[in-house]
Amino acid sequence: MKTALYARVSTLNGQDPEMQLRELREYAARRGWDIADEYTDHGVSGSRDSRPELNRLMADAQQRRFDAILVWKVDRFGRSLRHLVNALAELGALGVAFVSLRDNLDLSTPSGRLMFAVIGAMAEFERSLIQERVKAGLSNARAKGQQLGRPQRIVHRESILQMRAEGLSLRQIAERLGLGYGTVRARLAGERKTL
Repeated sequence: MKTALYARVSTLNGQDPEMQLRELREYAARRGWDIADEYTDHGVSGSRDSRPELNRLMADAQQRRFDAILVWKVDRFGRSLRHLVNALAELGALGVAFVSLRDNLDLSTPSGRLMFAVIGAMAEFERSLIQERVKAGLSNARAKGQQLGRPQRIVHRESILQMRAEGLSLRQIAERLGLGYGTVRARLAGERKTL
């Protein structure tokens, strides 16, 4: 089986990914896995979804250049639960196994897949809680009389009609008034309906 090794260190001062990589290489050798490639992000926060080597790893996974990804710990791969669940689901759909050495998580086994299902359920629970809090916050704001959404701009149709009569295009009118093209068009359409 071909495997890819992924390591990450947050800072460049004093942290060395070689410790992670050495243990990963030893584990792959014990399992009889061939190492297809090593991907290492240096000085990149784990809270960022987009990391150069992680992006390259996921692109290579889509090309099926390896059968499994081996990481030292799950938090080296992704800190946010949302990112982790999405990435693991994508890998699962591609048929690429995910193994975390220190967390004893191997998604190529039935117990590993069960653990992933629990992680996925927790992520869904977290999303539901966030949605609930957002809805409660919006209801509270409405109850206090706060205006929600983007503030409306006062646009006088007469000025739009006058510029239109002068021969300006809708885009030129929008540019002069600092409005969007769609706003100008909608105001003109509203004016035609009332006439």
